[in-house]
Amino acid sequence: MVTVHQTQHFNAAHKLYNPNWSDERNAEIFGPCANENWHGHNFELITSVTGEVNPETGFLIDPVELSELVNSEVIEKVDHKNLNLDVPFMTGQLGSCENLIVAFWKLLQPRISEISPLARLSRLRLYETPRNFVDYYGD
Repeated sequence: MVTVHQTQHFNAAHKLYNPNWSDERNAEIFGPCANENWHGHNFELITSVTGEVNPETGFLIDPVELSELVNSEVIEKVDHKNLNLDVPFMTGQLGSCENLIVAFWKLLQPRISEISPLARLSRLRLYETPRNFVDYYGD
Protein backbone atom coordinates (compact mmCIF):
# COMPACT_ATOMS: atom_id res chain seq x y z
CA MET A 1 0.00 0.00 0.00
CA VAL A 2 1.39 3.40 -1.02
CA THR A 3 0.20 6.92 -0.20
CA VAL A 4 0.90 9.84 -2.51
CA HIS A 5 0.62 13.40 -1.18
CA GLN A 6 0.27 16.54 -3.27
CA THR A 7 0.12 20.18 -2.16
CA GLN A 8 -1.78 23.04 -3.76
CA HIS A 9 -2.07 26.65 -2.65
CA PHE A 10 -4.91 29.16 -2.79
CA ASN A 11 -5.84 32.51 -1.31
CA ALA A 12 -9.34 33.23 -0.08
CA ALA A 13 -11.30 35.52 2.21
CA HIS A 14 -14.06 34.58 4.61
CA LYS A 15 -15.88 35.62 7.74
CA LEU A 16 -16.93 33.35 10.57
CA TYR A 17 -20.33 34.66 11.53
CA ASN A 18 -23.52 32.92 12.59
CA PRO A 19 -26.48 35.05 11.45
CA ASN A 20 -28.65 33.54 14.20
CA TRP A 21 -26.45 35.16 16.86
CA SER A 22 -25.93 38.75 17.92
CA ASP A 23 -22.82 40.66 16.86
CA GLU A 24 -21.61 40.36 20.45
CA ARG A 25 -22.02 36.57 20.52
CA ASN A 26 -20.23 36.23 17.16
CA ALA A 27 -17.36 38.39 18.45
CA GLU A 28 -17.20 36.32 21.63
CA ILE A 29 -17.01 32.98 19.76
CA PHE A 30 -15.12 33.90 16.58
CA GLY A 31 -13.11 36.93 17.74
CA PRO A 32 -11.47 38.86 14.90
CA CYS A 33 -12.57 36.15 12.44
CA ALA A 34 -16.07 37.66 12.68
CA ASN A 35 -14.72 40.93 11.27
CA GLU A 36 -17.51 42.73 9.41
CA ASN A 37 -15.16 43.41 6.48
CA TRP A 38 -13.85 39.83 6.11
CA HIS A 39 -10.29 38.57 6.44
CA GLY A 40 -8.08 36.37 4.28
CA HIS A 41 -5.71 33.43 4.41
CA ASN A 42 -3.03 31.78 2.32
CA PHE A 43 -4.37 28.22 2.38
CA GLU A 44 -2.44 25.02 1.65
CA LEU A 45 -4.38 21.92 0.63
CA ILE A 46 -2.65 18.54 0.81
CA THR A 47 -4.41 15.76 -1.05
CA SER A 48 -3.47 12.20 -0.05
CA VAL A 49 -4.30 9.21 -2.23
CA THR A 50 -3.70 5.60 -1.12
CA GLY A 51 -3.70 2.34 -3.02
CA GLU A 52 -1.70 -0.17 -5.00
CA VAL A 53 1.01 0.76 -7.49
CA ASN A 54 0.15 0.05 -11.11
CA PRO A 55 2.84 -2.44 -12.26
CA GLU A 56 2.67 -1.10 -15.84
CA THR A 57 3.35 2.55 -14.92
CA GLY A 58 5.02 2.38 -11.53
CA PHE A 59 2.50 5.01 -10.37
CA LEU A 60 -0.32 4.82 -7.89
CA ILE A 61 -1.78 7.85 -9.64
CA ASP A 62 -0.43 10.13 -12.35
CA PRO A 63 0.69 13.25 -10.45
CA VAL A 64 -0.13 15.56 -13.35
CA GLU A 65 -3.67 14.20 -13.59
CA LEU A 66 -4.12 14.49 -9.81
CA SER A 67 -2.94 18.10 -9.90
CA GLU A 68 -5.27 18.92 -12.80
CA LEU A 69 -8.20 17.33 -10.96
CA VAL A 70 -7.60 19.21 -7.71
CA ASN A 71 -7.08 22.45 -9.60
CA SER A 72 -10.23 22.14 -11.70
CA GLU A 73 -12.53 20.78 -8.98
CA VAL A 74 -11.31 22.85 -6.02
CA ILE A 75 -8.59 25.46 -6.50
CA GLU A 76 -10.13 27.30 -9.45
CA LYS A 77 -13.43 27.50 -7.53
CA VAL A 78 -11.96 29.04 -4.35
CA ASP A 79 -8.74 30.86 -5.28
CA HIS A 80 -9.01 34.63 -4.77
CA LYS A 81 -12.67 34.25 -3.83
CA ASN A 82 -14.77 35.15 -0.83
CA LEU A 83 -15.78 31.75 0.54
CA ASN A 84 -19.00 33.17 2.02
CA LEU A 85 -20.15 35.00 -1.12
CA ASP A 86 -18.47 33.59 -4.23
CA VAL A 87 -18.36 29.81 -3.74
CA PRO A 88 -21.68 28.06 -4.50
CA PHE A 89 -20.83 24.83 -2.67
CA MET A 90 -20.35 26.84 0.56
CA THR A 91 -23.75 28.57 0.38
CA GLY A 92 -25.59 28.34 3.68
CA GLN A 93 -22.56 27.09 5.62
CA LEU A 94 -20.18 28.81 7.98
CA GLY A 95 -16.89 29.32 6.15
CA SER A 96 -14.85 27.29 8.64
CA CYS A 97 -11.97 25.07 7.59
CA GLU A 98 -13.94 22.09 8.87
CA ASN A 99 -16.87 22.80 6.54
CA LEU A 100 -14.55 23.69 3.68
CA ILE A 101 -12.54 20.48 3.82
CA VAL A 102 -15.69 18.31 3.90
CA ALA A 103 -16.96 20.15 0.81
CA PHE A 104 -13.60 19.58 -0.94
CA TRP A 105 -13.82 15.86 -0.14
CA LYS A 106 -17.27 15.63 -1.72
CA LEU A 107 -15.91 17.21 -4.91
CA LEU A 108 -12.76 15.08 -5.15
CA GLN A 109 -13.58 11.65 -3.74
CA PRO A 110 -15.79 10.38 -6.58
CA ARG A 111 -13.32 11.54 -9.21
CA ILE A 112 -10.11 9.90 -7.91
CA SER A 113 -11.00 6.41 -9.17
CA GLU A 114 -11.61 7.86 -12.64
CA ILE A 115 -7.90 8.73 -12.78
CA SER A 116 -6.68 5.53 -11.14
CA PRO A 117 -8.93 2.56 -10.33
CA LEU A 118 -6.27 1.38 -7.86
CA ALA A 119 -6.43 4.61 -5.81
CA ARG A 120 -8.74 6.10 -3.22
CA LEU A 121 -8.78 9.50 -1.54
CA SER A 122 -7.46 8.78 1.95
CA ARG A 123 -6.97 12.20 3.53
CA LEU A 124 -7.29 15.91 2.92
CA ARG A 125 -5.29 18.34 5.05
CA LEU A 126 -6.10 22.04 4.92
CA TYR A 127 -3.80 24.63 6.46
CA GLU A 128 -5.49 27.93 7.22
CA THR A 129 -2.30 29.24 8.83
CA PRO A 130 1.07 27.54 9.39
CA ARG A 131 -0.12 26.61 12.90
CA ASN A 132 -3.80 25.83 12.30
CA PHE A 133 -4.96 22.99 10.08
CA VAL A 134 -7.64 20.33 9.79
CA ASP A 135 -7.57 16.76 8.50
CA TYR A 136 -10.49 14.90 6.96
CA TYR A 137 -10.60 11.17 6.18
CA GLY A 138 -14.10 10.86 4.75
CA ASP A 139 -17.30 9.73 6.40
